[in-house]
Amino acid sequence: MTQVPGGHRGPAAITLRGVCVRLGGQSILSDVSAEIPAGELTALIGPNGAGKTTLLRVLLNQVPYVGRVEFRGASNARPRIGYVPQTLDFDRGAPIRVVDFLACGSQRRALWLGIARSVRRAAIAALEQIGAAGLIDRRLGQLSGGELQRVLLAMALLREPEILLLDEPVAGVDLAGRGMFCDVVGTLQRRLRCTVVLVSHDLSVVTEHASYVICMNRTIHCQGRTVDTLTAENLRTIYGPTAALHHHVHAHEGARHSHPTHAHPDHHGHEHAGP
Repeated sequence: MTQVPGGHRGPAAITLRGVCVRLGGQSILSDVSAEIPAGELTALIGPNGAGKTTLLRVLLNQVPYVGRVEFRGASNARPRIGYVPQTLDFDRGAPIRVVDFLACGSQRRALWLGIARSVRRAAIAALEQIGAAGLIDRRLGQLSGGELQRVLLAMALLREPEILLLDEPVAGVDLAGRGMFCDVVGTLQRRLRCTVVLVSHDLSVVTEHASYVICMNRTIHCQGRTVDTLTAENLRTIYGPTAALHHHVHAHEGARHSHPTHAHPDHHGHEHAGP
């Protein structure tokens, strides 16, 4: 059984050994070796183009790679994996309800024949887990960015995942929606004890919700407990010499956090690590 480094003696849910990815003749990931602890929330951080999304695609088996990806368990069988993308591209004018969207992944008969009671119950149950049952009959195109991401999270939960992958799920969501979504994910992870892998540029989210951090830029630079790993020195290694330590207050919770960032705020007042 692989043990996770960085002060954690529990097992690893996922172990990566020498993973490399080349796409279009270009090296995207090089010799990536890392351990992701079981039953915890691990954050992947790094600048734009660091290969974070590609690494999630490796875990989803959606991109060719060399090296080894090992999942916890003697059989090394692929576990149930849920995935929440950055965004969902769809026609906002289409007459699609949330229940119709959630039924797409589980109902075999045509949706125009009606939603099966069991499918509707499962959709409501998934939404209830994240406090969003009231969205069940809303039009998908009428949802806010934060509401839509919660629906995508509910879709992932329908698979009863053992591992949940979140690819910058609050990118483009306003500050209030961002805080609510991240709080929901944190609560969900603690209740279900599933393994969560979160890609994020917002280090305030990482420091508040992630217990383990992997810092990467096409390869792994460091990994370990969040409190030990998010140092100014490590952040300068992956983001460059302009990274520094800043403080800010979360508007949605009034909490003050310290985190290393580049010295430029985004449009909603946060300062992020990535360029």
